[in-house]
Amino acid sequence: MNSWDPDFGMAGTGDVIGNAGGAVGTVLRSLLTRSDLGIAVWDVDLRCVWANDSLERFDGITLDQRLGRRPGESLASTAVELETVAERVLATGDHVVGREYTVPACTRDRHDRALSASFLRLEDVEGRPLGVSLLVLALRDRRWTGDRLAVISEAGARIGTTLDVMRTAQELADFTVPLLADYVTVDLTEAVRLGEEPLERLGPSDGRIPTFRRAGISSIHADAPESLWANGEVVYVPETSPFTQVLSTGRPLRQSQLDTSHGTWLDNDPARAEKIREHGMHSLLILPVHARGVLLGVAVFVRMENPAPFDESDQLLAEELLARAALSLDNARRYARERTAALVLQRSLLPRRIHGGTAMEVAARYLPADAGYSAGGDWFDVIGLPHGRLGLVVGDVVGHGIDAAATMGRLRTAIRTLADLDLPPAELLTRLDRTFMRLVEDEENDTPVRPLSATCVYTVYDPATRTCSVALAGHPPPALVGPGGDVTFPDLPHGTPLGIGLLPYESAEIDLPADSLIALYTDGLVENRHEDISLGMERIRHTLAQTALSLEELCTSVINTLPGTAPADDVTLLLARGL
Repeated sequence: MNSWDPDFGMAGTGDVIGNAGGAVGTVLRSLLTRSDLGIAVWDVDLRCVWANDSLERFDGITLDQRLGRRPGESLASTAVELETVAERVLATGDHVVGREYTVPACTRDRHDRALSASFLRLEDVEGRPLGVSLLVLALRDRRWTGDRLAVISEAGARIGTTLDVMRTAQELADFTVPLLADYVTVDLTEAVRLGEEPLERLGPSDGRIPTFRRAGISSIHADAPESLWANGEVVYVPETSPFTQVLSTGRPLRQSQLDTSHGTWLDNDPARAEKIREHGMHSLLILPVHARGVLLGVAVFVRMENPAPFDESDQLLAEELLARAALSLDNARRYARERTAALVLQRSLLPRRIHGGTAMEVAARYLPADAGYSAGGDWFDVIGLPHGRLGLVVGDVVGHGIDAAATMGRLRTAIRTLADLDLPPAELLTRLDRTFMRLVEDEENDTPVRPLSATCVYTVYDPATRTCSVALAGHPPPALVGPGGDVTFPDLPHGTPLGIGLLPYESAEIDLPADSLIALYTDGLVENRHEDISLGMERIRHTLAQTALSLEELCTSVINTLPGTAPADDVTLLLARGL
């Protein structure tokens, strides 16, 4: 045994087991071959002579790659310092327990693995060294072995960073792998709208199988091969399963040892059973996700390569983390519901079709804000006036949500009523300003968050003179595109936003020759947090110069110049060309 022999390990193991009594032999065989501990043995020259299969599962190094090599060569690249430890143990006989090291993430693992190494010297009956043995145990994530409150605090900072349901669920899954589990899924019910198609209503008592949609997946393996469904897909749940049991009782379910034998619920779910066997899933924890009395779904925690079964302390930590995440999910759910209602209201208040009659050709686009901001108060309108003239309107209520959308609808109705009086643009905005102030005063005691102001541009086009009379209420000036494609932004009296009531508004006359067009828009088209308004105006100037395009094509081209697909503010564009 003092020199390296590739066959020593197997022969030595067999001898030891063979010479042991029945029960003792069984214990030794289990320890050396099927243990949750990784075990390796080096001889007095520190050449590896034997290792069990568990050690390969920990660091991915095969027995052939390990045999005959020193610890610095036969362990993970981050464990080279362990060779010095092994040399000291061999020389002194002093044991070393709990020396931590990590195994870097490889192609199949998304996270580094934390391992604990213990060395002890092997001696003969006379106390002479025979070699060094290594025992390796997988550590749970260091955050979990440390301060529990620190884990909860970190979860608060990393879960629920946005009001997006899918992202919040994914943050929960990512945070708990490998903290608590090797594989985690978060499946949400129809109470949280994730897709266009409504999910089947929950109702275990009426015989229907509840339906979920996957909202979060995380695994120690790249691309989560354990999952049968991708994020956003509908998840199948057997009628009789731990999932429906958790839903019907509202209580967590922990299976320290996952039972995959014949006659269990997995008989009715062969696809899931195959995944369990393929990836060695051995311990299961299912928790209901509920907040403020609403059942939102289930979170499933699974252990595969972590040999420790889920215990009560794991469940308690999972419940604490899930309780915090559930509140974030519920906030996101409520926000999504309110945003959907605001968008529906806003779209219902905008004109479905606009007509320029015999005076102008018109086209418009409306693009709602990014989901992180909710619907705003943008609107546009085209109003027929006496003597063949045409009124063009674009406005923007400050704020987002249902209040902004409702206020927008009131202002659009007020403008149409005032336009029927055939008022000049400046006088119409003056009266609209008073109307807006009355709306704010009426709602002051009823609405905790109310719009403070709005901007608007109103122009009247007269086809007889080919002129536009324009008035601004704190709104960006229109763009004028000449027949040759030259684009200008006329210098007009700016006016104050509606609701300020400081000064009367002024009108200005603009010529609009044949084959020219006027573009009205909201500031969301030309201004955002990452781009100065002058750059935005230059961006649309370049695009509007494409005179060969139809108005519909031009609208699309201008919208496509926006940086990113989801603007932070609503975007409205109205194009009109004289006939």
